Amino acid sequence: MNSSIHPAFEKALVADGDIPWEKVDDKIQRKIMSFSNELMLVKVAFLQGGIGTMHKHPHLQISYVASGAFEVTIGDESRLLQAGDVYFVPSNVLHGAVCHEEGVLIDVFNPLREDFL
Repeated sequence: MNSSIHPAFEKALVADGDIPWEKVDDKIQRKIMSFSNELMLVKVAFLQGGIGTMHKHPHLQISYVASGAFEVTIGDESRLLQAGDVYFVPSNVLHGAVCHEEGVLIDVFNPLREDFL
């Protein structure tokens, strides 16, 4: 999809209820809240047991644990993170998460994740 016609492209004021959830799998859904070519913010909701499989991408990523509890692995380091915690993923580093307690991650990417559009 061309980012210039996506409804969240450079949207300045965003009401959560205006953005529909996109099903990723049976335990994960996401919302692209707003983005430009250089930056993207995505809200990701997990049910307990949801798995963000190990993967890597060229984008920088920083994520905020808005609620719940997640075992996050970045490279060869793993840690249980809870509401209020943050993690940073450098470019092309293998990472993933397992949801231990239903919750929400707020993911920020630089540049935008074109594969999400």
